[in-house]
Amino acid sequence: MHLIEQPGGSARVELQKSPTGIQGLDEITLGGLPRGRTTLVVGKAGSGKTLLGMEFLVRGALEFGEPGVFFSFEETAGDLTQNVASLGYDLNDLRERNLLSIDHVEVSRSDIVETGEYDLEALFIRLGYAIDSVGAQRVVLDTIESLFSGFADTAILRAELRRLFFWLKERGVTAVVTGESGEATMTRHGLEEYISDCVILLDHRVDEQISTRRLRVVKYRGSVHGTNEYPFLIDENGISVLPITSAGLTHTVSRDRISSGVDRLDAMLEGEGFYRGSTIMIAGTPGTGKTSFGASFGDAACLRGEKCLYFAFEESPDQIVRNMQSIGIDLAPHITAGLLEIHASRPTMYGLEMHLVLMLKQIQERQPDVVVIDPLTDLISIGTSRDVKVMLTRLVDFLKTDGITVLFTYLAHTREAVAPSDFVVSSLIDTLIQLQDIESAGERNRGLYVLKSRGMGHSNQIREYRITDGGIELANIYAGPAGMFFGTSRFVQEAKEEAEREAREEEIAYQQRELERKRSVMEARIAALRNEFASHEEQVRRLIKAEGARQDAVKADTRAIRKLRKADEPGESMIRSTGSTGEEQ
Repeated sequence: MHLIEQPGGSARVELQKSPTGIQGLDEITLGGLPRGRTTLVVGKAGSGKTLLGMEFLVRGALEFGEPGVFFSFEETAGDLTQNVASLGYDLNDLRERNLLSIDHVEVSRSDIVETGEYDLEALFIRLGYAIDSVGAQRVVLDTIESLFSGFADTAILRAELRRLFFWLKERGVTAVVTGESGEATMTRHGLEEYISDCVILLDHRVDEQISTRRLRVVKYRGSVHGTNEYPFLIDENGISVLPITSAGLTHTVSRDRISSGVDRLDAMLEGEGFYRGSTIMIAGTPGTGKTSFGASFGDAACLRGEKCLYFAFEESPDQIVRNMQSIGIDLAPHITAGLLEIHASRPTMYGLEMHLVLMLKQIQERQPDVVVIDPLTDLISIGTSRDVKVMLTRLVDFLKTDGITVLFTYLAHTREAVAPSDFVVSSLIDTLIQLQDIESAGERNRGLYVLKSRGMGHSNQIREYRITDGGIELANIYAGPAGMFFGTSRFVQEAKEEAEREAREEEIAYQQRELERKRSVMEARIAALRNEFASHEEQVRRLIKAEGARQDAVKADTRAIRKLRKADEPGESMIRSTGSTGEEQ
């Protein structure tokens, strides 16, 4: 026990635990199995009980330096060694290094005679010797039913089980005991779960021909733990448990923006593209180019030097690479460089939870920057809407916590415009882009618009797009008094409007030339009138000048004549007469 000081001075007692090293299981149990106590692992045949016990020992020896003992009542040491070799476990090597002891105890039903007492001393001696031989700190007994298969007396059985568990506890070893599920009870005898300190239930169920493995911690004395059912996977690396039910809404967000791979689509999103760590959905009917948008997004990430993980449920990796090359997107160099990995599988190969485990396992191993899931609808087809939403909530929470940007493609089954609520998982999506078929003038065209994009302003316009040998190209849709036009109709309408514009411009140019001509004529007339006026003005001036000269000549001649006649000048006689009158007076 560990004492942990809490606020206020009180102390909380924490149970010591032995980490299993099994991915996800230590998170569910908040540290591992109870140290020095017994854990019961129960399940039906094929649920993975033996493998869990063996992995507990192997990882304990290799990762935590704790040797272990495996007591089998069904399989021999040779069989166990061969069975787990495919997982990369070399049990012979561990045995040679004294890190593991394997003992096969054969118990025959005919050898068991139920009497008043049942002596386990021989088993204790044999088990104690194995523990001492390697200094074991971990023990696995597989399976307990084989040891007590011949007993029907419940009292004797309970006493012997308790005696076995107490003996293991007294030795201070952390023990895992496996048991088979009963018909009406959790275990075959219905007793083991009561005397165990920790009980883990493994379930391998088949629903509509699809199998799923689940794990649940039924009880854990002295410790809190995850109580939900958790899917787990058995693959070449052993057991992987998905501990996430919901990581909550505590993840941090980024203000960084990343390109969609289509320039004009980025322009519709404030010119910067998606937020890093967000969830994007490209939804559309068949043939609208959803995969092309997903590949463009992944290609853009790889060109930035980021890693992309592509999960495909309809096409093989080679088919995706070939098809994308036809539109100018070459994914092959990214695969060669290790920046892009395409994982393809049929959705019906596993159940929803198993697909989730596999995807998260790949994501944890590869640590990508972006993830593409194409199409999401194939997963929806193998589960109910509720199951799909639960599964994707786990996935989205996991990706957001790690800051990974994910793009889903979604196959819509109607060509009519749909509201965001019509998509099963629309509430989990940050940016939702709708692709639509548009039929007009006897041809099919494609239109795109942004239904929503959280945290940013975005265009509310419909854009026509074309998938060409140079990638995806967006164009403005014609909208005017004549209506909306797409594809060839748009080109015809634009050509018509261009011709009308050119005709108007030609008419304006003609009128401008005519105006300039009239201005020239007017200015010429004005110049002629000015010249005529100037000529007439000059003539008048000459007349005035001539008249003045004539009058001056007349006056001069008059004076000359008078002078010859000795005549007085005008005004002299009057002066003289006036002077004479004065003298007379």
